Parts: sequence; C-alpha cells; structure tokens
Amino acid sequence: MTTVAFIGLGNMGGPMAANLAKAGFEVRAFDLSDQALDIAKQQGCQVAGSALEAASGADVVISMLPAGKHVRGLYVDGEAALFDGMEKGALAIDCSTIDADTAREVAAAGEQKGIGFVDAPVSGGVGGAKAGTLTFIVGGSEAQFAQAKPVLEAMGKNIFHAGDHGAGQVAKVCNNMLLSILMAGTCEAINMGVKNGLDPAVLSEIMKQSSGGNWALNVYNPYPGVMENAPASNGYQGGFMVDLMFKDLGLAMDVSQLSGSPVPMGSAARSLFSLHRAKGNGSKDFSSLMEFYKDEA
Repeated sequence: MTTVAFIGLGNMGGPMAANLAKAGFEVRAFDLSDQALDIAKQQGCQVAGSALEAASGADVVISMLPAGKHVRGLYVDGEAALFDGMEKGALAIDCSTIDADTAREVAAAGEQKGIGFVDAPVSGGVGGAKAGTLTFIVGGSEAQFAQAKPVLEAMGKNIFHAGDHGAGQVAKVCNNMLLSILMAGTCEAINMGVKNGLDPAVLSEIMKQSSGGNWALNVYNPYPGVMENAPASNGYQGGFMVDLMFKDLGLAMDVSQLSGSPVPMGSAARSLFSLHRAKGNGSKDFSSLMEFYKDEA
C-alpha cells in the first residue's frame, strides 16, 4: 500500500486527503488546526504530530499551503525541513498555487537530496475537491509525472503535464487570470440586465445557451438565487476567497512582467478585485464581485 503524507488540511486539502483514504491509500495527515485533524481522522486518515512525522517513510508527500514561503519553509528551510527526513526516491507533490521560481528552487533542492518534487496546482474549487473531480496541472519531469499520476487520479478527473518544474504554476495563473476576467464580465453583464428589468435567472439561461456562455456563468453563477449550490446563494460563503484570487492575480502580474506579456484585461480584473477586497470582502467567495457591481458591499 502506498503511504501518503498530506500537509495542509484546509478547505481544499481536507477533502483531498479524505478522497485518498477512500481510495485505499494509507494517509498520514498533519495540519496546525486540531479541528482539521479531527475531521481527517473521522474520514479515515492517520493523524501525525508534525509534518516531519507524517512524511517520515512516506512514499509520497502532498502539500496544500498558502504561499511560496510556506512551501519553501516546509521542504527546505529550518531544522524540520521535510527533504532532510524523507526517503530517497520519494516524491513531493505541492498542490499550492505559488510563484514558479520558488517551485523550481524547491525542486532543485529536492534533487540534491535524491527526492522528486513536482508543482501540481489545482483547479475546480472546494466542490471539485469534495467530489474528487479536480484538475491537476503538473510541472516536472516525465518520470515524476508518471510517479505522481496514480495518486492524483484518486483526487482528480483531469491530470495535465504542463512541462518542466514551474510550468504547472505558470499554467495555473494563466487559468486563474482568465477566470477572474470571465467572472468580472459575467457580473457586469448580469447586473446590467437586472438594472434594465430582466430576471437574472432568465438572462443567465439565455447567455448560457448563446455565445456568452462560460464557466463562471454555466456552473458558478454569481447572482444570488440563480444556482442553488453556488456560493452566491449561500451568502458568498465557501468556494474560492477574494483574497486568494487577488493573490493569484498578483502572481499573474509577476509572470507578465518577467515575460513582457501585455495583460490589460488581467490588470483591470486585479484592480476590481483589489477594490472589492478593500471594502472588507476578502474572505467572501470571489463571485461576490457581483456585490461590487450592485454597489451593496
């Protein structure tokens, strides 16, 4: 049986670890939250007292953390760095969304220790994490991708090899920049229709069946009451926070500057989310940008 250490049991990591346990992997879980650990135990995971304890002897280590500094701190820096405690030949799979340079640096540090590392950021949100239908965008060698794929398939539906180390992160921020643009445009269009007397559900259905259809409109409608299971119909709770979208758009802006890529629409979307966030909406789902257009926030 493959032993998997899972570090970071938040809104995404918790369900992902549960799906691994359900698929028959031996999962050792660790998080700083006692509540998250209790839930993981209830879902079939073994609870470890530290990240290093979870990773010791594991075949695969999966991490889901907030930012690049946390990933580097987990694997490379400090007395409890996981690369100092993992077995040679083991594989680290980082599912965090971080900057590509940090992913490359951590991969290089792992290689010096004889440990594989891939960046494998995810798309699909909390719903996808719970359903086991996430998309994984992997950066690493062909051999590392092949090693990671059977584990990722227990948590996701679409597994892509984007290229070498760091490529997964670049592809992810490209995707999230586009998502932010689509969400902003969807909010803008629905709000304009409602202010001109249209029913938001009827307008949404018209656009879904027409050329304006997109993911934000089709499965994540930002107008309250239109889609029962969307965060918009739950007070914009759950889902993908504005703070996280703002962080990812910052990473996208860094990539654009390093490559000299013009991103006027991405920059405009980041400005909108920045203004919305400044009004105290950072912990709400990113579809709450609708409130910015409705001028309710």
